[in-house]
Amino acid sequence: MQKQISIVIPVYKESLNIKPFLGRLEPVLLKMDVHYEIIFCLDPSPDSTEQIIQQEINRNPNIKLVVFSRRFGQPAATMAGILMCKGESCVVIDVDLQDPPELIEDMYDKLQEGYDVVYAKRSSRKGETLIKRFVSYFGYKVIAKLSEVQIPPNTGDFRIMSRRVIEELRKLSETHGFLRGLVAYVGFRQTFIEYDRDIRFSGKGNYNRLFGSLKIGLNGLISFSSRPLQLMSIAGALLAGFSFLIGAWYAVQKIIGIVLSPGLSTTVLVVTFFAGVQLLCLGLMGEYIGRIYDEVKKRPMFIVDRVIDNEKTS
Repeated sequence: MQKQISIVIPVYKESLNIKPFLGRLEPVLLKMDVHYEIIFCLDPSPDSTEQIIQQEINRNPNIKLVVFSRRFGQPAATMAGILMCKGESCVVIDVDLQDPPELIEDMYDKLQEGYDVVYAKRSSRKGETLIKRFVSYFGYKVIAKLSEVQIPPNTGDFRIMSRRVIEELRKLSETHGFLRGLVAYVGFRQTFIEYDRDIRFSGKGNYNRLFGSLKIGLNGLISFSSRPLQLMSIAGALLAGFSFLIGAWYAVQKIIGIVLSPGLSTTVLVVTFFAGVQLLCLGLMGEYIGRIYDEVKKRPMFIVDRVIDNEKTS
């Protein structure tokens, strides 16, 4: 029978969260009275995450487990679940219960109004440090100003998508899967539901709280905008012009006989400043060149080791 809704959950070292998550998710799906499938996409974990999911598969025939050949990361795991799902609609949600499963019913109802994407927008972020909030706020502002597609601020991957969007995502072959950017690029009718994000139920997140956010933001910016390269060119022209003016001013002083006060500190300061700017620009160019290199190789985003459900193990 055709599944009406697929729930995709990327997991890695989440043994303490599997059962509490299902304990809240399954009543929601039963209340909705829909045919569903729950797909856990697992990067091989050193803990008992896989064993616990297999126990839940034996209990609930609607649960499926996709295990990858190695750790490919959360974005790749998420895209794998989306591309492998069979539902008329697909929900992406994390297992740590920061995103409430109870919101899925409202999102699904909203989807039935004719929308193709309903994403969850965070109105508050519990359990996050001030630095993390500042980095997120600043990152969304930069992406909004520079990105060539409109990526909604204060959102994560928690969303529901129609089959039409899933099929369009299937046509994209980007190695770095920035889901919220890809969904914004696909377009169609999109709306949002606001919610208060809870603290993590158990354990710690699997990426650095500060540099993880910076990495995600950089991925989104580089994947959907070439404007940083344009800004780099403009900054280079302005700095070159500024240097020319300084040189002209020194030449004028020399001509009119003003005794210049030579100073090593000034020379060092100017040299290190321009060297830092050059290295920054080279690093930015390297990020774009690295993306081109990854795409040219055409390596798969993920490799599946096995799929486990109540019907088969392949």
